[in-house]
This record gives sequence, structure tokens and C-alpha cells, in this order.
Amino acid sequence: MKKVLIVDDEERMVELISLYLPPTAYEVYKAHSGEEAVSIIKRESIHLVLLDIMMPGMDGWETCQLIREWSQVPIIMLTARSQKLDMVKGLKLGADDYIIKPFDEDVLLARIEAVLRRNNFNSSNGFVVEGLVIEEKRHLITYKNEPITLTRKEFEMIHLLIKFPRRVFNREQLIEIIWGIDSETEGRTIDSHVRNIREKFRKVGFPINDYLKTVWGLGYKWEFE
Repeated sequence: MKKVLIVDDEERMVELISLYLPPTAYEVYKAHSGEEAVSIIKRESIHLVLLDIMMPGMDGWETCQLIREWSQVPIIMLTARSQKLDMVKGLKLGADDYIIKPFDEDVLLARIEAVLRRNNFNSSNGFVVEGLVIEEKRHLITYKNEPITLTRKEFEMIHLLIKFPRRVFNREQLIEIIWGIDSETEGRTIDSHVRNIREKFRKVGFPINDYLKTVWGLGYKWEFE
């Protein structure tokens, strides 16, 4: 049974979310502050954290950053704010996903299951699809044990897309997440990096076009077959 920690200063929200989680699949832990959440994570083998951003004292940003100093437990950030900068900030701090309040029960459960699946892949030598292995700490991707030589930015881009499968990232989002909000990088740089990535994956025989998709007029995504 997976252990899920719900962190929110509003007790009503904590209780509501806990009702969404099937008791046969999840063991629920509750915290009403960032400090309490950190204490629980250090004490228990938590599998996933649902972390509210807007909390008094230590907010969700600070809590996420502190957790990431010593733990890679998956974190889904919960926010009532839909600004693009919040998404970028959360991803840069190490969050695995984010959900905007109010959210649908089925959407929440689907996001939790998806993040837990990705975490299982990453904990198993970074297995993503058959024969393809991504090692985040070493900035290394191999296909059937053959390394794919990528630049740092190419690695960060493909790793981001793989980490959030089926989610479309437009060029502006990719620039802000990978190069930084103040970067003067242009959209055609993204297209150039994608072309290079595709060519390097093809050279080792990986069917990149089956997975790295262009969403015309929007951006790019990683698609599972």
C-alpha cells in the first residue's frame, strides 16, 4: 500500500482530499504545515506528497526546496494560482507535477497514479521504454546499452518531456524552464534542439518519431504507444 502525505494548512481541504484516496490503495498521512510535513517524511517511508503552495510560515515553495535537499520523494504541488510562473517555479524546485484548485477527483487520482508510475520507472535504473534508459544524475541516456550523446540542454529538454508524458510544452515554456525566465533564447532554438535530438536518437536505432511528437501550432510532447 502506498503512503501519501497530504500537506495543507486548511484542515477541510486535507480531509476532503483524504476522502478521494481509496483506503484499499493508499495509506493517508496528514500535515498542516511545512515543518510538520518535513518531520513526517523524515520519520516515515512516504511514497508521494500532495503539497499546497499557499501556507503561512513555511510555504509550499520552501517546503519543496527543503525536501529536495535530502529526498527524492515524488511531490505534486496543489495551487489555487494558475499563473505560468508558478508552474515553472515548481518544476525548477523539483516538483514532479502540479494541480490547480479546484480539481476533479478523477483527475487527482490519475495524476497520482501517473507520478507513482514514473517514479517506479526512475527507481529501476531510469527505465522509460523498452531498451531506453535515462540516468538523471549522470545526465546520460542509453538505448540498448549504447549511449546517446546529448548536450546539457538537449538532455534537459528530452528529460522534461519524458518526465511529463502526453503533456504538451510550448516553446515559451521550454525556454523558461530550461534556459530561464530572463533568457533571450528564441523559439527557433527549441526547434533546432528537437531536430538534433531526433537525429541522435535515430543514429542508435531508437524509433524517436513514435514518441517525440510535434503538436502543430502548440509545441512538443512525449507520447507512449
